[in-house]
Amino acid sequence: MPAVATIPVNPTLGQRLHALDQGQRIRLALGVALFVAIAVVGLVMGRQAEWRVLYSNLADKDGGAVIAQLTTMNVPYKYTEGGGAIMVPADRVHDVRLKLASQGLPKGSVNGFEMMEANRFGMTQFQERLTFQRGLEGELTRSIQALASVSSARVHLALPNQNGFFREQQKPSASVLLSLHPGRALDKNQLAGIVHLVASSVPEMNPNAVSVLDDTGKLLSANPDAAVGVDAEQLQYVQQIEQLYSRRILDMLEPLVGKQNVKAQVTAELDFSQTESTTESHKPNQAPDSSAVRSQQLVESTNGAQPAAPSGVPGATTNQPPAQPAAPINGQPQTVAANGQTGSQANNSSSKKESIINYEVDKTVRVTKGAVGVIKRINAAVVLNNQTTTDAKGVTTSVPLTEAQLEKMTALVRETVGFNQDRGDSVNLMNAPFAPEKVEVNDIPVWRQPEVQELARSLAWPLGTLGLAALVLLGVIRPAMKAMNQPAPVAADMAEAGDLAQLDAIENDQPERPQLTGPSASNEPHAASPGELRLEDARKLTRDNPAAVANIVKAWMNGEAPA
Repeated sequence: MPAVATIPVNPTLGQRLHALDQGQRIRLALGVALFVAIAVVGLVMGRQAEWRVLYSNLADKDGGAVIAQLTTMNVPYKYTEGGGAIMVPADRVHDVRLKLASQGLPKGSVNGFEMMEANRFGMTQFQERLTFQRGLEGELTRSIQALASVSSARVHLALPNQNGFFREQQKPSASVLLSLHPGRALDKNQLAGIVHLVASSVPEMNPNAVSVLDDTGKLLSANPDAAVGVDAEQLQYVQQIEQLYSRRILDMLEPLVGKQNVKAQVTAELDFSQTESTTESHKPNQAPDSSAVRSQQLVESTNGAQPAAPSGVPGATTNQPPAQPAAPINGQPQTVAANGQTGSQANNSSSKKESIINYEVDKTVRVTKGAVGVIKRINAAVVLNNQTTTDAKGVTTSVPLTEAQLEKMTALVRETVGFNQDRGDSVNLMNAPFAPEKVEVNDIPVWRQPEVQELARSLAWPLGTLGLAALVLLGVIRPAMKAMNQPAPVAADMAEAGDLAQLDAIENDQPERPQLTGPSASNEPHAASPGELRLEDARKLTRDNPAAVANIVKAWMNGEAPA
């Protein structure tokens, strides 16, 4: 009996690849190449750097300097659409900014007092003064551009040459041109701050000499004394008063009727006129002892003939002073002459005394200034919704408020707004059912909503890459790998092929061979399994026709398929 060739049980990878046909090999190679390409692309896109804005709205000169420095530092960069900003990788933004700042970049298109450092030899006084003026304009421009609402600014200063020979010196003036960010505006306080910033930076400059314009040519800094019309601050104050009273009413009634069941509007009439009154009052004349003396004048005069010649006995008696004159109580006073004689004894002499006293006049001057923004009248309108009640069965009904409830709530509103009947205040409170709010149904499909579309755009690339990789792996690579992993047929499987493979092999070598039939299961002494029967048939075929079996095994070893 000739020997039967055997096939290795554990074939190598090369033998498995050799066992595949040409189409399977091509599909396997193509699948592996696609899978590797998809993995590489996904890895590259996943590790792609995120770009962040380094600087925006740079001048051409500064932008060129920054790009040149980035090229020197080997930092990748790109522009946004329109070239309005320079972008670098997100993980290098802060590092690049610090390095550029250490080199003085970006310098900015506005130069300040650093212009004074470049003074060259031989500059005239006029050039020095002009350089100082340009530097001061640049510093003011930088300060104004620091405001959040200001996009760019230009400052023009008119600094006259001061000369001591001029009788009237010219005062400096300034003009400021502002370009604001879209949707931004400057209020009066910010404009006043810009005006005083410029005026305080230039000696002897009056704030009224500073003009501020916007990029449309509109004058923003108007003289407040020449302003005609309604003041915006007054309107804002009125709105604040009205909102304050409305909020008070809501805070008082919402706990009683519910948060969404009350609406209140208040109209306030305020008086912004400025009044000033002066009052002068005089009191009646007071007693002299309680009055203040303003001025006092005393006049004394003496008229008469020449005095008589001295007479009498010389000596100590004559030198004695005259006695004290005694005048009657109700009589006329007597005049004592120098020689001790009374008025009747004098030689036709007379005297006169006048005393004038002026007292201060009692006067009171009172100056009264009226307050600005006094409330003249308040009108309040309040609407209340009907009460909602639910019975035991769960049925909801709307019930209007009673008259007693309306009166109590009206009294509360009057006390809240400080109702004053003398100045004409009015409070109207009404009860009515509120119209139900219509809930707007979003008819836009889910796939057309902006947030869903944005989410789909962000997940399209990762999910698409993953899905394509799974399709290649499961549709191309997996079937080829499964075909490679199939075990090679052994001798038992050869016999299991049946009579068809046996007849085909015999027909190829020996045209005239007797027909072989397998033994019947009835010849066996006991019932055998199908595997044992097939093995027994193969053994019998080998014993009966060894040449045919050898040819079959030889054809299998050479890799030839039966005809």
